Amino acid sequence: MECNKEFGKEHKREMMAVQDAMDVLNGKWKINIISSICYYNKRRFSDILNDVEGISNKMLSKELKELELNKVVERTVLDTHPVTVQYELTKHGKSLQTIIKNLTDWGIAHRKEIIGKK
Repeated sequence: MECNKEFGKEHKREMMAVQDAMDVLNGKWKINIISSICYYNKRRFSDILNDVEGISNKMLSKELKELELNKVVERTVLDTHPVTVQYELTKHGKSLQTIIKNLTDWGIAHRKEIIGKK
């Protein structure tokens, strides 16, 4: 009986960790924003805006701020005229690259499974 209680505690801890991750990555846009930055390493705001189809300036700004607060993305203001803002993944954010790659692979396989296309 004691073994089951310990298993249950570990399971709850793991579920909390998944929820924590989902809270950071939650929303329609964050995975796409992270993917854009992952693919190119560094992206300007306008580049991300072009990569993420359908996102507005205001929403991209909001999502990037949240990703910054969660230490996934780092914002650098470059001394150019006009001023250029560049985004890159933090060391912590780079740990998502494998997850993004796995999601990509799963998405390709899922699409093939469901509609038979790549």
